[in-house]
Amino acid sequence: MNQPDNEYILRVSNLTVSLQNHLILDNISFNLRRGTTLAIIGPNGAGKTVLFKALLNLMPHTGTVKWEQKVRIGYVPQNIGVQDIPISVREFLSFKNGGQPEKFLDLVRLDDRSILNQSLNVLSGGQLRRVLIAWALIDNPNVLLFDEPTTGVDIDSEEPIYATLDELKKRNNITIMLISHDVHIINEYSDYVMALNKCVTFFGESKEIMDPAVQKAIYGEKVCAGPPRARLPA
Repeated sequence: MNQPDNEYILRVSNLTVSLQNHLILDNISFNLRRGTTLAIIGPNGAGKTVLFKALLNLMPHTGTVKWEQKVRIGYVPQNIGVQDIPISVREFLSFKNGGQPEKFLDLVRLDDRSILNQSLNVLSGGQLRRVLIAWALIDNPNVLLFDEPTTGVDIDSEEPIYATLDELKKRNNITIMLISHDVHIINEYSDYVMALNKCVTFFGESKEIMDPAVQKAIYGEKVCAGPPRARLPA
């Protein structure tokens, strides 16, 4: 049974990206349901980060990317160089907010107010990722894109960050897209999963990722001769 158009905050059709005659993404099509979390998974070089950049119109592409008219997008990239940025967390957050950075730290469970006076380049991996998430939340987005949000984070801090994102989604009805390699995280904290290997090799409910046959489809050789193994319900 078809869902009404307002069920989806994003519709992507035949998205293709080529750089210097090298095919990066091949005919990607999917719909993103409002208020859900879609995990993007696939081997290195599969085009996951390129997909995000194309969705944000930061990279030339063909095909159609249709966001809801009133979409507000927050984006946290995989890597951001802060080693040579001598500014405090307070100054960083105030570039957007102008005041009250404390309330955004509360949203990401950074309760120690002394962090506001610390420089970005002395934060731990977990602290920095949470500050970047707080930065993304300042614009009151209804969509958040996270490119491997726990990159550089110690293992004990990874799951609390995903739990925070899941809590934000449920509390504020935010739609989330995240790139991850962690099967447990995808199963626990996302609703749907899309596997990329230049093309879409799987698209379905996240619980299916625990099926060894699905994992083989995700991490095996690129197969684009037909539709992906499974799709979101129409």
